[in-house]
Amino acid sequence: MPASEPLPHFVDDLLGYLHETHPTHATLDGVHTHDDLLEDLSRQGIEQNARALSGYLRRLEEIDRAGLTPIEALEHRMLADHVRGRMFELEEVRTWERNPQMYADVLATSLAAQTLFTHASPPERARRVLSKLRQVPRLIQSARDNIKEPPGIFCKVGIEAMRGTLKFIDDDLPRAFSSVDDLHLLGDLADAQEEASKSVAAYANYLETEVAPKARSSFRLGVDKFEQKVRLEEGLSMPVDKLLNIALRELQKTQEEFRSLAGRAGGKDKDPLELWAKTKAVHPKPGQLVGMGREQVDELKIFLERQGLITVPEGEPIVVAPTPEFYRWSFASMWTPGPFESKPGRAFYYLTDADASWPVERQHEYLRDYNYPTLWSISIHEVYPGHFLHYQHLRKVTSKARRSILFAPASFVEGWAHYCEHMMIEAGFGRTDPGVKLGQLAEALIRLVRFVVGIRLHTEDLSVEQGVRLFRDEAFMEEASARREAERGTFDPTYLVYSIGKLMMLKLRQDYKHEQGKAFSLRTFHDTLLGNGTAPLWLHRKLMLANDSGDVLE
Repeated sequence: MPASEPLPHFVDDLLGYLHETHPTHATLDGVHTHDDLLEDLSRQGIEQNARALSGYLRRLEEIDRAGLTPIEALEHRMLADHVRGRMFELEEVRTWERNPQMYADVLATSLAAQTLFTHASPPERARRVLSKLRQVPRLIQSARDNIKEPPGIFCKVGIEAMRGTLKFIDDDLPRAFSSVDDLHLLGDLADAQEEASKSVAAYANYLETEVAPKARSSFRLGVDKFEQKVRLEEGLSMPVDKLLNIALRELQKTQEEFRSLAGRAGGKDKDPLELWAKTKAVHPKPGQLVGMGREQVDELKIFLERQGLITVPEGEPIVVAPTPEFYRWSFASMWTPGPFESKPGRAFYYLTDADASWPVERQHEYLRDYNYPTLWSISIHEVYPGHFLHYQHLRKVTSKARRSILFAPASFVEGWAHYCEHMMIEAGFGRTDPGVKLGQLAEALIRLVRFVVGIRLHTEDLSVEQGVRLFRDEAFMEEASARREAERGTFDPTYLVYSIGKLMMLKLRQDYKHEQGKAFSLRTFHDTLLGNGTAPLWLHRKLMLANDSGDVLE
């Protein structure tokens, strides 16, 4: 019998392949050997990718598990699910055949990663962008060839994403390389930008005039695909009816807590929702959102260091800035250099302010969901101690992350950030201002309604309009924000990962604390959790608990 392939060798080979076939993700991970490439999303490329993944799965299954260490045995299971999850996406979910937004997101993110981060000199990054721009017509042709009968809502978001990407190519890219003085390079860049712009604009118009009017397909996954997606991508084997029961239970509990707190803060004769409406009316003025975000980030870091809740590594300063046009569908986001970067770089905390071209009334309606208490929760989620601090810890464990960074389930990444909102209030942040906790509960309600809407959109017959009403009535959102959330559920079916991840993390903390007894330390729990890398929560339980019951949720 030939010797069994060492698991670390397999992992390095798999990651190398994934970085090669997903150059945008490679850049975000801090691997720059493919920075001049766009993904090959042609049907042939998709089919080759599926075959290659099938080969990797066979190699993984041929590894002698008896020779694995206990941790490697856990990783083996995680890797098998991850590869199967990628194959399931390509062969069953088939987003590449259904949603034009995917192509816009790949293009915009690929270009943005070269403009936002300073991993190379401006001229070198400009050359890489030039190479990518020359590949745009090929990418757009793949979208034309692959997407024939998309759901109508996917046409809508796809057109919006394409036109956002177009604005980025036309307006933002030229400014991004204004310091470059190589006239030949600038001339080539301008020519490539013009060709890429024409290609994207033509496709957006084609979607609007030719595809959208005939779009009749359903966006729904159905029960079987939904459950399979959650199992493979998040490591959670649970029927949708049980998941929905958990979501409804937590939603009711959080609403009761919200109403109770609002009632206490406003007086017994005050309607809790009336108090929340008044709270939402106090928000940054248009144009002031970014400045307020900067102040909050500084204050949160000071609180963490004083309370000793988690280790805060030294790193590059965070740039708080307005969201680029291509990414304005996102309310807020954190762009952090990948853990494989050879040296630290700038991290960007983006906040999406009201569009100055909107009527004044619409701007203020939009900013009501950026009220001060809610903004605190957003800054906690995205920066301290959420996504930014998570990545700072990940940089410290690159050797472990080498095996797990691309296998990180969203329920861990987003679950950690959402858990942090809850944990910070527990630790006393904003104790003198009940509005801060009210904001945290309001954000929890949004995530819990996502939990409900995601399931019902894809496994029942809930309509987008009904989803809008749920966000508006159950999470107390404004109409425009509620619509954006409901529409997101159609193309992001498992955006339940925020609440699921938080609940699994709280369960792990509870069980860990029970085992540790008087020796329990919140700081040790957090540092140990993040020190183990980004793995599914079931794996973290195996690593951190002496006696794991296997129950990741209650």
